[in-house]
Amino acid sequence: MNGLSDANPIAAFLWLMTTAGIVMFCFNPLLLALSLVGALFYFYMRNPDAGLKAILPYLGLALASALLNPLFSHNGATVLFVLNHNPVTLEAFYYGIALGGMLMAVLCWFRSFQQIMTSDKLLYIFGSALPKLTLILSIALRYIPLLREQAKRVRDSQKALGLFREENVVDRLRGEMRIFSVLVTWALENGVITADSMSARGYGVGRRTRFALFRFRARDAAMCAACLLLGGVSVAGIATGALAFSFYPRFSMGGCSPLACLAYLSYGVLALFPGLLEVEEHIRWNTLKSKI
Repeated sequence: MNGLSDANPIAAFLWLMTTAGIVMFCFNPLLLALSLVGALFYFYMRNPDAGLKAILPYLGLALASALLNPLFSHNGATVLFVLNHNPVTLEAFYYGIALGGMLMAVLCWFRSFQQIMTSDKLLYIFGSALPKLTLILSIALRYIPLLREQAKRVRDSQKALGLFREENVVDRLRGEMRIFSVLVTWALENGVITADSMSARGYGVGRRTRFALFRFRARDAAMCAACLLLGGVSVAGIATGALAFSFYPRFSMGGCSPLACLAYLSYGVLALFPGLLEVEEHIRWNTLKSKI
């Protein structure tokens, strides 16, 4: 077993989309912090060898958001300094930090989503309701690694022929344009081959059937029920204003009502559960290995 990867695709999809979706529509700093901690924790447990390099672009985007927002938004009552006759406020700076944290958390969640929800799992979830759209999506997702591998092969071939040079920017751009042209031609040719292959195998003739190895077990039903319960409590806290938070003109946060505390606790469990599930699987795996 491997945490959410071993769960039914419906349960994994519901859990990841609920966790990421709630934080996308709520700007409460505590929820953002819980989501970011949970996303980074889960990503690290799934990719222990990736290190800081894997999330460095996301961190750069978050820092850029924190630094640029005060330059464009001048709301807020606490003026830090004046730049070109425009006030730079503390509230705008904190709002930029919150925005960057939200972007980083969502990107990390969807990075894990990309690793878990492979094309066959998406086809299993949406195949019956949206078969054509799901097929197109699965083919498109399949082309991403294929294009990456083909680009590497073309680049290596051009380097061997002496056509790809990196001495200056102009030569590098010319080489990349040649690679792009080859990839476009290759993708179009493969699209025609794929269409002919599907037609030869009878695609679109008669009723289409599906086959999947996934089974919806009691464990998956419990995960879906827990996800709906935890997500419902969090959404209720947002909808009733219990988690209301205002940055402008001054910081103001709703009182710590029982519903707010319950909503924070529910979302904390929702965000940290995937990482804790990975920890449990690692402990179980190491225990089994030690008994060999």
